[in-house]
Amino acid sequence: MDETHVVTCFLRQRGEVLLLDRSEAVGSYSGQWGAVSAHPEGDPDAAARQAIAEQTGLDGRVTLIRAGEPLDVVDEGRDTRWVVHPYLFDSDDRTVEPNWETSTFEWVHPTAILRRETVPALWASYERVRPTVETVQSDWEHGSAWLSMRALAGLRDEAGQVATGTQAGDWDRLADVAADLRAARPSMPVIENRVNRVMARADQTPASIETTAIDGLARAADADSEAARTAAERLPDRVATLSRSGTVLATLDRATPEAVLIAESRPGEEGVDVAASLAGEMDVTLSPDAGLAWAIYDWDAEALLVGADAIYPAGTVRNKVGTRSAALAAAYEGIDVLVVASVDKIDPDPSGSLERADPATIYDGPAAISTARPIFDETPPDLIDAICTERGVLSVEDIEDIARVHRANADWSA
Repeated sequence: MDETHVVTCFLRQRGEVLLLDRSEAVGSYSGQWGAVSAHPEGDPDAAARQAIAEQTGLDGRVTLIRAGEPLDVVDEGRDTRWVVHPYLFDSDDRTVEPNWETSTFEWVHPTAILRRETVPALWASYERVRPTVETVQSDWEHGSAWLSMRALAGLRDEAGQVATGTQAGDWDRLADVAADLRAARPSMPVIENRVNRVMARADQTPASIETTAIDGLARAADADSEAARTAAERLPDRVATLSRSGTVLATLDRATPEAVLIAESRPGEEGVDVAASLAGEMDVTLSPDAGLAWAIYDWDAEALLVGADAIYPAGTVRNKVGTRSAALAAAYEGIDVLVVASVDKIDPDPSGSLERADPATIYDGPAAISTARPIFDETPPDLIDAICTERGVLSVEDIEDIARVHRANADWSA
């Protein structure tokens, strides 16, 4: 039996993935749906990016999220063992320029794979890279809004498998998955709120959970975009920020300020990656965390723009550590502190527990030293000038009203 290696690349945008209908001109599986694929001659990683460039024209506008473990797929009819190398990329847009290998293409939710005639083991390949409770729990690179969409996608995928009979289960099994997802990141209530809304609105059937999760993904993407619009209207030309927030990045993209000051954002140093991604689009200055307060003054920042991992009913904002000190510096300099976030970031019942970093990120030597290692901090409302959301700028009364709705949605599991 011949053994042939193949890369399979899932491109994702707004929770959907790109499927390609293989043309009559290809040598195998014509007329079947697949992802971007190619036979690597050497490095599979390089072959994946080359295939994306040749088959979609999206190279340079995609970001690698995950490379899955290879899997063996045996096709007895072709006397071939395919060794599939699965990849998941996020795409900045969905403007596809297919080549001769594709007769047509569609952006669809991945569970559509379960209902189509596809190349062998396409769902099994997606399984190796799809979002799960574990990937949400272990991701320290992305912001809470991004992770909430991954949680909704994980719930959608589980429900789709049960709805199509691909996997055994019922409402109770999916309720367990939902409970695990909403508890995956206790410091990020947007995950809990969005999962709760799906479960509260769905009928007690797997198919209803799947479709309601799909609606939730669209709602989440639109909400973050509209929150960015609200903040962009208030943004000046010189803006300071920190960490990595998808909603902050969307605001900067919409407002296009002249210059951005970004803190490195330890321990994950997400700010470094953000600075690199913005370089060339605007003037970018990277600051060490310890120097940000001085840099806000010395660099002449005109506003501080931050995201939020949680907004408390009284108006306190929980966000990446460093936000509180940056807000204090901004207040001292007399510049606005703007928070941009969806209303799903409102935490109806704050617990006060904050996730902590590994002690080794601070000190791993032999001395008997205790470490303060917060990942998040809390900024009081008197340091914040505006909480910008898809519903406009919120008052404390607005926040409490929304918190009551979030509490009601949580009753699905009572």
